Amino acid sequence: MSSSKVFKTLDEQVDILKSKGLTISNVEKTKNILLKENYFFISGYRHLFMSNYNSSKFLPGTTFEELYATFVFDRQMRNIYFKHILVIENNVKSLISYVLSKKYGFREKDYLNSANFNQDPMRARQVHDVLDKMKRQIRVNGKQHSATIHYTNNYGYIPLWILVKVLSFGIVSELFTILKDEDKEEIANMYHIDVASLGIYLSILSNYRNLCAHEDILYDHKTQRVIPDTKYHYQLDIPKEDDDYIYGKNDLYSVIIIMKQMLSPEEFRELVNEIGYEIDVLDGRIDSIPLDYILNKISFPSNWRDIININ
Repeated sequence: MSSSKVFKTLDEQVDILKSKGLTISNVEKTKNILLKENYFFISGYRHLFMSNYNSSKFLPGTTFEELYATFVFDRQMRNIYFKHILVIENNVKSLISYVLSKKYGFREKDYLNSANFNQDPMRARQVHDVLDKMKRQIRVNGKQHSATIHYTNNYGYIPLWILVKVLSFGIVSELFTILKDEDKEEIANMYHIDVASLGIYLSILSNYRNLCAHEDILYDHKTQRVIPDTKYHYQLDIPKEDDDYIYGKNDLYSVIIIMKQMLSPEEFRELVNEIGYEIDVLDGRIDSIPLDYILNKISFPSNWRDIININ
């Protein structure tokens, strides 16, 4: 059995961190944090403080307090992102349910009729799969929520504007992709975003929403899907490599660009202020690496806040 898979006591965990060059000034406090927060999760941020991704040694002078401050920063960022993605999720669910209910009716047999969706034969299986997922959500979750129970018991059906509350954002993102073109356009026009971009945005937001909800490491996460170039990339003068922008395509900053277009100006300003506060707090707690290096690792351009002033 590999030694990396064997249970380690708190003292052994501290010794491992010390052997990698991490400065630990208060052993008992460090052990208490490792016990509460989990060595594995905290050590997930070690690469920020190493000369390269394959290194096993911390940069000289790196302290456990700095490593833990980064862990706390990522948690705070998850909370901020999650809160604002939920606002967009609710807005999108409301818009989709309004457009479909207005056009196709408000009973399941009406709005879940496959004739209401993309009629391309190549998309038939996808339409069938998404509608099946929605019907499964009605069966599984419909009995667990007071609103769906109320409508089922009193009216014998669940209108779409109630059903969306029990649909995951992932399913709603898929639902958008099977809508008829004119329905997609009606929804996308409300955001002044083109249909193709909105489909990508919803997929990426759903991915990050799940990441935040499950307490996964956020700062260096990349999605498979990539957002198209925007005026924000251009006006922020984000650097390019091989003719591709190096920030804001499938990373944490791409979500900022998406939320700039999907939150109200007031909500977006609140988001930027909250993130700015957490970055300032982290900057005050870390001495061994410069702030710009941290921003680079979380895929933020150094002038990341300037997006707030772009119309």
